[in-house]
Amino acid sequence: MSEAFESIAKGLQEAIDLVDGKDVESESYKLPLMDVAKLRKSLGLTQLQFAEKLRISVATLRHWERGDRTPQGPALALLNVVAKEPEAVMRALG
Repeated sequence: MSEAFESIAKGLQEAIDLVDGKDVESESYKLPLMDVAKLRKSLGLTQLQFAEKLRISVATLRHWERGDRTPQGPALALLNVVAKEPEAVMRALG
């Protein structure tokens, strides 16, 4: 069998095992949780300015800052990028 076929077959078997509730060895990538208020303040932005820059509602930002909710998925990814490269992100977002 070709290397590509073996890789696909292995992935399919792992998917089947996961559905069946079996443990599967896999790499997972978890982004660190973010202190959104600290990040915003480090940029010198008000809640309104930060929300406008990131195209999120102020209500969502407030929930994150209070800890009622936590950013997930793409929002968490964006916040991690902002934390690492704030100038580049702020330039890109205008």
